Amino acid sequence: MNSAAPAGGLIDTGVIIALIHRGDGRHAACVQAFNKVRLPLLTTEAALTEAFYLAARIGLDSRAIWRLLRSGAIRLSPITHEELPVLQRLMEDYSDRPMDFADATLVHLAARERISIILTVDFGDFETYRLPGRKKFTILPRRTN
Repeated sequence: MNSAAPAGGLIDTGVIIALIHRGDGRHAACVQAFNKVRLPLLTTEAALTEAFYLAARIGLDSRAIWRLLRSGAIRLSPITHEELPVLQRLMEDYSDRPMDFADATLVHLAARERISIILTVDFGDFETYRLPGRKKFTILPRRTN
């Protein structure tokens, strides 16, 4: 990562949507988790693509996502063409789930940047995915059930 402040974690699509959508049942928990972590949070182009798509699909104003990005609270971390074989291996390794492309980019980014904290509401998948050394993700907000 080439920004001065080290990332406090990663952020997934569902939390981005929950942050901007007060009607989302996970809104309060996601806002609380967001306010507890050190910023900035990293995400990938794939996760942002999903967030903009979902926002439009449910009628949310995408300017709220842009505000998070422009504020620097969420930073885009690129995945290069040379990293694609790693993503393919991840998706093949987790083919029994199956792992989608956006999740693969986040898991790879976590390993590459040595980040284990992720803001996600995709508990089932991120409780299954492992970082190098079989390390588990620290998932925020915590599962409530």
